[in-house]
Amino acid sequence: MAELTDEEYEAANERGKLQFVSQPHAATAYYDRATGLMTLTLFNGCTFSFPPRQLQGLQQATDEQIEAYELGAVGYGLHWEELDADFTVPGLLAGRFGTNRFMKAHEARLGAIYDQLLSDRSSDGWDAQAAE
Repeated sequence: MAELTDEEYEAANERGKLQFVSQPHAATAYYDRATGLMTLTLFNGCTFSFPPRQLQGLQQATDEQIEAYELGAVGYGLHWEELDADFTVPGLLAGRFGTNRFMKAHEARLGAIYDQLLSDRSSDGWDAQAAE
């Protein structure tokens, strides 16, 4: 591997800093067995929780496997070595829980839930269009 010049090293550091300040990064991550939620605390103080078993590759994971995550050095992503799963913090915040194919199937499941909710609500006299 070729060595970087001082200029290349500084330019790489500046790119990393720009990415760090312009995109969300997690300072900490915690999995709570009782709730089944993983909570990320971002460097800006915001928190974000999600059910890790909704992620592609983690659907059948045990609590022990979920707890064996690694948070990247600057908090850009989560990695599960045993499960061969990797997710970026910006992707998770955007609701991207897997590949495009996985997300299409996920969206189809959510669409079915939405249709059922509309059906249930319309039988209760609830007007979905008026609620929008």
